[in-house]
Formats: sequence, C-alpha cells, structure tokens
Amino acid sequence: MYDNTCKYLAEHFPEDLASWLIGERIALTQLQPTELSVDPIRADSLILLANEDLILHLEFQTVPDREMPFRMLDYRIRAYRKFPTKRMRQIVIYLTRTASELVYQTTFEIEHTRHQFEVIRLWEQPAQIFLQSPGLYPFASLGQTDAPELVLRSVAAKIEEIESPKVQADLAATAAVLAGLVLDRDRVKQILRKEIVRESVIYQDILAEGLAEGLAEGLAEGLERGLQQERALVIRQLTKKLGNLTPNIQTQIGSLSIERVEALGEALLDFTTLADLNEFLEG
Repeated sequence: MYDNTCKYLAEHFPEDLASWLIGERIALTQLQPTELSVDPIRADSLILLANEDLILHLEFQTVPDREMPFRMLDYRIRAYRKFPTKRMRQIVIYLTRTASELVYQTTFEIEHTRHQFEVIRLWEQPAQIFLQSPGLYPFASLGQTDAPELVLRSVAAKIEEIESPKVQADLAATAAVLAGLVLDRDRVKQILRKEIVRESVIYQDILAEGLAEGLAEGLAEGLERGLQQERALVIRQLTKKLGNLTPNIQTQIGSLSIERVEALGEALLDFTTLADLNEFLEG
C-alpha cells in the first residue's frame, strides 16, 4: 500500500520530488526496473526516475531493512551495466520514526569494496517544506512537527485549492494513507473528506489489494481486518516451527505494523530458536 502511494507521487509529480531531493526542478521520466535486467529484483519497492544525464533511485521504507546497503550497491551496478554514462543518486527515504540504527546506514562495505548512498529520515525534515508543492503534500504529516494533525489540516486546505477534481482526490487519498502512520485513522477521516478520497486511483488500488474495503468509512476497518489475519497466520507459523509462544510474545506480535508482520513472515523461515524471534522483535 505504501509502495503504491509513493510510486504514484513519483510518477505524477517527479519535478516536485526532484526539487526537494536534488534542489532543482528538472524533468524526469519513469524508468522501469526491468530495464536494469538480471533477476530477481524488488520492483515493488524500487522507484527509478531518469533524464539524459541522471538516474534518481528512490526507496521508500516504513521499517528498517538490514539488506538495504547491499541492495543499493546491487542496483547501482545494474544501472551502470545498462547506463554506464549516467550519474546516479540513490536515496532511501524512511517514513516512520524509529530508534533503530539501521536508518542511519549509508554505506555498504566489504573488503576492497565500498559503496555510499543517501538517507532521509522524514521525521527530521521540517514539515513546512512539504507544503510548498502538491506532490509533496502527502509527506507533510510525517515531517518534523509536534502537531501532525494541524499539519494535515493545512494539507487538506491546500488540496481543496487544487482545481482538478482528479488530482484533488488522488492527493487526498495519498495524504490519508501516509497520515495513517502517525495519526488515528478516525482523525484522518475527519480531516480529509472521504467523498473525495473514494474517487481516487489510490483508493481503487487499495481496494483491489483487499487492504481497505472500509477506506470510505475511515481507512480503518479493512486495514485492521487484513492485519489481524496476517498476524494470526504468522503466529500459527511460528508456533508450528518454534513451539508454543508465550502470551507476552503473542502480544508483541499483535502490536506489530503490517510492514513488520510481513517482514516477520519472511524472516521466520530462517528462525531456529525462540532467540531468533526475540532478536527480531527487539530490532
């Protein structure tokens, strides 16, 4: 869901993102991950924008990823193989606040090889900078602010000023999805008019994924239903592999976000003891 939301913004407002990330409004077009060849590639999380001189590689993350440094090196090599004359800016953008040291990693290093990339932690970016361009509005509530609700109200007011009903609807939906990372969804529903949100392509995509049948009623019921099912499945898999889980561990899993639950679903394949699970939950 968050991948599609950020991809929509990159695809439809590339100059706004370029102005923020590069410091100048340059025309960028979308580059398909398939053009980098060599499988497998995590196309679901990869955003590539390019012009004749530059490739802008963006990764939007809601949770830390230990494999991110290597992935950045991997994608850089793939891009060089296909476009050896183009410069490349690689930026990992973390959406949600975390204490993990992983969000400060900007280097992949092994013997005789060192690769650097950039990292932006949205909660350290002044919220005001995202109120300057429509394509950045949805990020505003995740920026540096003590009052994300007030920021979202400013976003809603700016969206209301947009003349195109379609752009209005799509930006309202993307703003609603991202604001849900820091605000109660009932508050999001009150601030961003649901009749606008339900007309957006983002809303339709979420419905298609089965993640938010209740988006028109507040973005809450459908997401929570899907998340509960994901958590229950992971708990069953862990119980089968590691034995009965303590109530405390089940409570911890029950509080995980959907991104962390999905990550746990992949990580548990390598677990051999409860210590592996505890290490993941503490990470």
